[in-house]
Amino acid sequence: MADLHSICVYCGSGFGADPVFAHTAAHLGRRIAEEGLGLVYGGGNVGLMGTIARAALDHGGHVTGIIPEFLKARELMIADAQELVVVPDMHTRKRLMFEKADAFVALPGGIGTLEELVEQMTWAQLGQHRKPILVANIAGFWDPLMELLDHMRRAGFVRDGFEVNFLATSDVDAIVPMLRDAVRRETEQALEGVVEDQF
Repeated sequence: MADLHSICVYCGSGFGADPVFAHTAAHLGRRIAEEGLGLVYGGGNVGLMGTIARAALDHGGHVTGIIPEFLKARELMIADAQELVVVPDMHTRKRLMFEKADAFVALPGGIGTLEELVEQMTWAQLGQHRKPILVANIAGFWDPLMELLDHMRRAGFVRDGFEVNFLATSDVDAIVPMLRDAVRRETEQALEGVVEDQF
């Protein structure tokens, strides 16, 4: 992983009860575009998904939407993304989103957003990838998850050596810099490992 080129954003197909959620999605979409990064997301044109995609497109960003066939009508598949991939099922959707992204951000959302976030955490915990994962804890939305992870640790189910490593911030403007820094550090560590293996 030499650089940050694209960010996969998981988020709700609804807007949520607090207007700050939609405001944050729009702001993040704009920031991703302004930073010259690609947005990878679930392909819908509703809720926070549609908000972040339209914001990225409106500011000249490159958007890749990946949507299962059965959700094309329900989530109003966005038509003007530069790359739109229709897949047969959710498993394929998640795999392609993973493959096309260099980092992951979870905005507020429902069970689907939670499942996608936790899957990436699990894969990272098991050593299947080292891409950064960032929890955008807008208005304390993800506080209960943070508390649950702490509870799992105290109860002995997240053991030493199997920590759940992720970034977290409530500041939308900090998201891209934090991801860039994480990718840079990961690249430096990988290069150090290559050099050490040569001796």
